[in-house]
Amino acid sequence: MDNNYIFFEENLNNLVKEYDGKFVVIKDQCVIGAYDSFDKAYMETTETEELGCFIIQQCTPDALKPSANFAWNNVAFSSVPA
Repeated sequence: MDNNYIFFEENLNNLVKEYDGKFVVIKDQCVIGAYDSFDKAYMETTETEELGCFIIQQCTPDALKPSANFAWNNVAFSSVPA
């Protein structure tokens, strides 16, 4: 498991106190930025940091609870039998 994610897991309670609802960027087990949206966190961080050396996580009390979201934007159905 990635050390940055382990840092996030182990420090979630303290991170929520400081960054509740924000998207935090973690590199080398340190928060290097906090943003209101994932897109802003990604765009600004990739200007100065190499992909693969940081993670972006939203700080919420339930951030570690399992969840799944599914979306299909481009679905086509055919009436031609296979």
